[in-house]
Parts: sequence; C-alpha cells; structure tokens
Amino acid sequence: MEKPKPVAIWIKKQIEKAVYRRSSQFIVLSQTFRDILHQEYRVPLEKIQIIPGGVDIDRFNINLSPTQARQQLNWHPDRPTIFCIRRLAKRMGLENLITAMIQVRDRYPDILLYIAGKGSLAETLQTQIEELELTENVKLLGYVPDEQLPLCYRAANFSVVPTVALEGFGLIVVESLAAGTPVLGTPIGGIPEILRPFSEDLVFEGYQPEQLARGIIETLSGDRILPNSQACLNYVQENYNWHKIAQQIKLVYQSALN
Repeated sequence: MEKPKPVAIWIKKQIEKAVYRRSSQFIVLSQTFRDILHQEYRVPLEKIQIIPGGVDIDRFNINLSPTQARQQLNWHPDRPTIFCIRRLAKRMGLENLITAMIQVRDRYPDILLYIAGKGSLAETLQTQIEELELTENVKLLGYVPDEQLPLCYRAANFSVVPTVALEGFGLIVVESLAAGTPVLGTPIGGIPEILRPFSEDLVFEGYQPEQLARGIIETLSGDRILPNSQACLNYVQENYNWHKIAQQIKLVYQSALN
C-alpha cells in the first residue's frame, strides 16, 4: 500500500486545525488523545473532556463457565489458555508476543495462545510460529465473528494486549473485563489508563518480548495476582457502562450549547 505523501498529510492537518478552531468543546477517549490534541493542535486543555468508550456489558457477560465456552469453541478443555485479538499489523506487538512465548513455553509446556484477527502480517506471523517451533502452543484463528468474541474472552484464563504504539484507548481491554476475563496490557497509550486504577499487576513493564514473557510467567506462577471474574465485571460496570458514559457525554453537549 502506498504511503500518504507529505503534502497530503499537511493538507489533512490544516483541515483538522480549521475544524478544531470552530469547536467549543472536545471529547476524547483518553488522556493520551487529550495530550495529542493539546500539544499538536494547540487546543486549550479546559476545552477537552476525557470520556472513555463504553461497552455493552450484557453482550459480553455471558452465562457460561470457561469450560463451557471452550467446549463451544472446540478449544482444549484443560490447558492454560491466553487470548489475544488484534489486527495483524506492525504496531500491535504480535511479533513480540510470539517471541515471548518461547520462554513461556519452556516454563509451561502446555501453554496455549490463541491469536484472533486478520491483516497483512498473517503469513509472516505463521512463519514465525513455525520457525520458533511454537505450532503446538500458538494458534492463529483468523477472523473471529463478533458473536463469538464473548466466548473467546470467557474461555481464556486471561487475555493479552501487546501493543507497541498508537493505542488511543483500547476497547478490547474493556471487552475482556466485561466478559469477566482479566487482561495483561503494555504501558502504551490509553491501556494503562484503564488497567492501573484497577490493578497494577495487569500492566506489563514494557512491550519487549522478555518483558511480556516475564509478565505472563509471573501470572501463571501466581506471582502476579489477577482480579477474579466478578471483580472484572464490577470494575467495568462502575466505569465503562453505556448509561454512565452517555450521561457524561450529555453534560458536555449541554455545556457546548450553553
């Protein structure tokens, strides 16, 4: 795919600036987006309101145990299982995650990582899995239909978000928690904004393979304490349910109208 030319990028940014100058209030999903809007577009901080994305809790909080979810997905019933859903692209950190699984596999030979998603790196990632002799431990699922996502989250012991750049919010983090499944995420963009207030143990030290491996191994060994399913659900209910988010958005619109 041809990269955007510098002139096109400049024109796009000028149009964005013109629109922003006419706006009285701004809603962003995270502090990361707020900082970009303020630093790159000179929007005053007092005009920017941080309102995170919401999630349909009833959709993800399915009435199934992890064992029942694995049965429906035809996943292995007993092996410790990690789930990761990402577009198969560079900034998602999937290469690092697969590399990290070498150390994890050496400590926990029966570990199983399912990666869902499609994208330009599919063949590259499959080749990496084969070259690292991880075919029994890492599986690429390809595209997973939306209706199966709650099952995938619920079936896992925990999910992983290994992003290396440009994660403005991280909706999949909230989706996993809404399914009652804890998440380990890298300290990139909006991910730690979601996870740190809940549990510091859910945030990796970084995004390099050795840091991912250490975090996963500590989780499997019990050195990192993950919140239980009900705690995950409660956290989402208190902070990311659509009723609460809608009320916050309504207040911003009222302020703009006034």
